[in-house]
Amino acid sequence: MSDGTGAGPDAPESGDRTGAGDSYRENQQRLDQGVAVMGPIGGDLTVMIGTPPDEDVTDHIVRPRLREGPYPADDVHARLRGFVEPPAYARFRKVLDGRILVLRADGGTGAGTTAFALLAERYGTDGITGLDSPDDLSRWRPAQERGYLLQGLSTAAAASLGEVVLTALAGLLRRSGAHLVITVRADTALRADTAPWQVVHRPPPPADVAAKHLDAMAEAGELTAAQGAEALGHLASADFTGYLHAHPLPRDGVEVAEGLRDLVLLGKPAGSVLDDLRTGSPAAAREALEESRHDAGSLSLMAAIALLSEQDRTVVEGYSALLRPLIDERRGPAPVVAGRPERVDAPGAGTEGPQAWRDVLGPAFEDRLAAVGARLLPPRFGGARRYPVQPVAFSGRHRSDMLLRFLWLDYEGMAGLLWRALAATPHRPGIELTAGGAIGRVLAHATGPDTVRQLQFFAASDKRWHRRLVAYALGEMVQHPALTGAVRDQLRQWSGAAPVPLRCTVAETCAGSYGLARPTAALKLLDAVLDGPDKGLEPRLRTAVSFALSTLLSEEANHPQVLGRLREWQEAVPGTPAHALAVHVVESMSEAAFPRPRAPGVRRVRLADLLADHPEQAFGIVVAALDDPATHAATASCLSLIESDPGERRRTAFPHFLAALSGTARSHRGVLRFILRRHRIRTAAPAEGLAS
Repeated sequence: MSDGTGAGPDAPESGDRTGAGDSYRENQQRLDQGVAVMGPIGGDLTVMIGTPPDEDVTDHIVRPRLREGPYPADDVHARLRGFVEPPAYARFRKVLDGRILVLRADGGTGAGTTAFALLAERYGTDGITGLDSPDDLSRWRPAQERGYLLQGLSTAAAASLGEVVLTALAGLLRRSGAHLVITVRADTALRADTAPWQVVHRPPPPADVAAKHLDAMAEAGELTAAQGAEALGHLASADFTGYLHAHPLPRDGVEVAEGLRDLVLLGKPAGSVLDDLRTGSPAAAREALEESRHDAGSLSLMAAIALLSEQDRTVVEGYSALLRPLIDERRGPAPVVAGRPERVDAPGAGTEGPQAWRDVLGPAFEDRLAAVGARLLPPRFGGARRYPVQPVAFSGRHRSDMLLRFLWLDYEGMAGLLWRALAATPHRPGIELTAGGAIGRVLAHATGPDTVRQLQFFAASDKRWHRRLVAYALGEMVQHPALTGAVRDQLRQWSGAAPVPLRCTVAETCAGSYGLARPTAALKLLDAVLDGPDKGLEPRLRTAVSFALSTLLSEEANHPQVLGRLREWQEAVPGTPAHALAVHVVESMSEAAFPRPRAPGVRRVRLADLLADHPEQAFGIVVAALDDPATHAATASCLSLIESDPGERRRTAFPHFLAALSGTARSHRGVLRFILRRHRIRTAAPAEGLAS
């Protein structure tokens, strides 16, 4: 940024630069934000105005697996890649002819994928709508001729479900031309009179799933015909058929197919592929923890890799170094061997006297990784980072999740130590995404009232990366139907809290898979977030809510709801956070785009885009914006620019829009002001040209 004067004949004399620098050396100030400049500036000064370094967080959006609303066609298509019909598929079709099918299934058996396939047969991949599990299904009404999918019936809803309710629902579905599939865990109790709608789901053979996925890879060009044939040959071998016999779930077949793809593409030995698959098992994770229970170094390294999988080696080393002394504090008295204590933490311990040899250098990092079953991945370059990254990961699939789950849930006090080390960790790009997702997957298996409550400390943090971590964790947790209610209640509680950081966390959570999965609920939460006790709108809260709206706007189906809520906020009392947010949105769309450049955002929207894509709703927003003194100037200027641009004028059908706007001028002073000013400018221009 230039100082505005520049270097030239009229610029102040710079004098002796060395002397000027010396004169200010001891006169320094510390600033929370911005930049302080003392003395004259020669040339240009580049100032990075933005968030502090620890706020340069990852704004990656994780696509939700479960939704309350329409599923995008590409999501459904991806789910059905490699789908294999289960044994009772014909029976499923027949029961669904009666409009409702209740699939009873154990977790991981592919019941959800089967439900998508059944509905996609009837309505296509773009004709499926997800339902959030209600407490009383009798209150729900089908709205369109679509396939409806309810995954994970809640206990309360299951208790209220009976023959009367299902018969009435079937009639409503028939009149709407719709069908409903409900998946229920096998251990969920259902009333006996629901039996005609129930079918037990058994998974297809995992070998068939693996073969179908390999075929899909070949069709997509990921494998050549020769590579596909080679992979299928390995699949038929005794080693892989034996593995799949012991691992009968569809996801096991998918993982074998992915392992075989790596085998033929990278030349990996078949034995290493099987080892990678086996080391991710629960038994292997427990064995690894048991072997390292007396070694704080190994435990801290395993925990670091599990929590920060595929982060750079320096990030993993740093977290491990912070965690190790915390774990070391848990060490009990040294074990007694032959009547004397023996050191178990140093090579050669117990073999000599006080002068025993000690390894002060320690093992190399790669040796430490090999000892815990991890490895360095090939370096990565490019992308948003300006430096190379060498990720660290365990060799086995799911090993990170299994190790972290057992450490977090099965050993007293370990979760607290992991949180303490994470709180002391300096921010590095991407750790909020990695750690948040890993913690969310762990907490999906937790029980008790503290399952969600333990996120409170990070949720109330002043550091944005802490709040983003919680958002990623909650986004993962809510993909598990059993936790949906707990997450919803916690977000509702935080949305009305006085501390601004808690409300920012709610908005950050809406700016992700939670918001995309439940747009109606997300907008209600954002309403509550803006209804706080603040006299104004804090910049960090404005940024978080704007990011959430941008995320919702990334999917076309959410536009009507978001624009409707924006219209409501325009009518809020001036000076309130809701009105201030509406002013910010309208000004941003008018002057550049919303969200503004460099602010977090998934989709940038301009006022011209609204006029072209949503003319009816845009009309109401523009009328309100012209009537509001806070947004009149920006909106009027933007409309003038649209009218003067032939391309935008055609795209927005501006003459038609202007005619409609003129029709409201009598009852809207701001609109009348705009119309009269436009008329004066257009009639004055020819006269001025004639006079000249």
